[in-house]
Amino acid sequence: MKRLIDLSKDVEDALAIKEPVVALESTIISHGMPHPHNSDTALAVEDIVRSAGAVPMTVGIVAGRIKCGLSPEEIRFFATSKSVLKANERDIPVVTTLGSNAATTVGASLAVASRIGVSVLVTGGIGGVSPDAGKTFDISADLLAITQYNCVTVCSGTKAFMDVGATLEYCETHRVPVASYKHNQFPYFYSRDSGHTTDWVAKDVNEIADVFAAKQDMNLDGGILVGVPLPAESALSGEVTRAAIKKALARVAKEQITGKSVTPALLKVIGEETKGQSLTANIALIKNNANVGARLAVALAQNYE
Repeated sequence: MKRLIDLSKDVEDALAIKEPVVALESTIISHGMPHPHNSDTALAVEDIVRSAGAVPMTVGIVAGRIKCGLSPEEIRFFATSKSVLKANERDIPVVTTLGSNAATTVGASLAVASRIGVSVLVTGGIGGVSPDAGKTFDISADLLAITQYNCVTVCSGTKAFMDVGATLEYCETHRVPVASYKHNQFPYFYSRDSGHTTDWVAKDVNEIADVFAAKQDMNLDGGILVGVPLPAESALSGEVTRAAIKKALARVAKEQITGKSVTPALLKVIGEETKGQSLTANIALIKNNANVGARLAVALAQNYE
């Protein structure tokens, strides 16, 4: 994979002198938010990472090349072009061979980040175990990547329409430490409380950095998952989130939407049902996650000095 990776100048320089770098996935740009909110948010998130002392690295595939550090022009292209595919890790060989453009999921971005030594990835919500996984075997490839790659994934829980409890069980089975950040419940994406607690409530980013360093020292492969609740003033109530999800899932089932089209369709319906409040919450949580992730990357860099 490394021969297909192009580093931006900022990322290359930072890695050379072991400065903190934060990986950012790009499906939130091309498939997660409407324009112009997608490009505006992506660029704002990069500024937040810089302000906290780290270098942002938005990952995407452009004309078959894996770009670690999309330019502002490339971010705007991802935000507006209908030709940008959605690439899981399994899709990377196909997309690069065919010379296509593709946004990378959490799983694909983790695969790339781990190859070049970046230890922190920030996203909004990860893919998880689907509510009907018992029938469909629908478990996101994001989870498998989190179990395999030595990175900390900072998120606000699973995408809201996933089965949070089953996702946490999956992480436990696959030996992934899961932290709730300064909160006694694992977050519920648009809402602060999922109804599920975790054994580990992290008091600050230094604690997470220490645990990750200890995990590395013990040669225990795989990542750590950190759930960060969005700020209370931007959060939807759990009741509003659950009602919107119920209607969205019913609509998708009725229209028989499957595969990679499911997530954008669900997000669209949830936005309609919440009268745009879900988009406001989504923007708030990814910005908050970027700040936490960048400070974590700085703490990790200090650990390895």
